[in-house]
Amino acid sequence: MRKFLPWIIVGGLLLIIGFWYISIKNGAVRVNQEVNKEWGNVETSYQRRNDLIGNLVKTVQGSADFEKSTLEAVIKARSEATSVKIDPTNMTPEQLTQFNQAQGNLNSSLSRLLVTVEQYPDLKANQNFLKLQDELASTENQILTARTRFNESVQKYNNYILVFPNSIFLGNYKEKPYFDAVAGAEKPVDVEFDFNKEKK
Repeated sequence: MRKFLPWIIVGGLLLIIGFWYISIKNGAVRVNQEVNKEWGNVETSYQRRNDLIGNLVKTVQGSADFEKSTLEAVIKARSEATSVKIDPTNMTPEQLTQFNQAQGNLNSSLSRLLVTVEQYPDLKANQNFLKLQDELASTENQILTARTRFNESVQKYNNYILVFPNSIFLGNYKEKPYFDAVAGAEKPVDVEFDFNKEKK
C-alpha cells in the first residue's frame, strides 16, 4: 500500500488543483455575465430615453412656428446616439467613449431644445409635453443608477481576473473599461422654465 501512497497524494493534489481551476473559471463566467446584465440595463435605460425623446419631438413638431434647426439638431443627435452599438463581451475603451460622446451630444441638443421651448407659451403649457419632460427627468436618474451599477460590476470583474493567481488561469479574459463622465458633464446645464414669462 505504501508504494501507491505517492501516487495517491499526487492524484489528490491534481484533483484539488482541478477543482480549484474549475472554481476560478466558473467565477469568471459569473462576473462576466454580471457585467453583461448591467450593460443590458444601461442600454435599456438609454433606449427608454430615446423613445421619450421621439415622443417629445413629435409633440414639439405640432408647433408650426417652432425653430426647425433646433428640432433637427435633436433628431440628428438621437439618430447618431441610437446607431452606436456595443458588444459587452468585447467592449473597448474607444467604443465606450464613442457611445458616451453620442449620448452626450444628444443630451446637449435636448437641453437646447428645452431652453428654446421657453419662448413658446402654448407648447410649454402642453400637458403631454410636461408629462414627457417629467418622464425624461426620471429616466436620467435611471441612467445614472444603471451606469453606476455597470461600473460596480466592471470593478468586480476586473478585480477578479487581474488578481493573482486568477490571472494565471484567465489570460483570455480582458480588462473591461469603465463608464466615464462625458467631458464637461461636471458643469450643470442651466435650464429654467418661467411659466409667467410672455412669449418674446
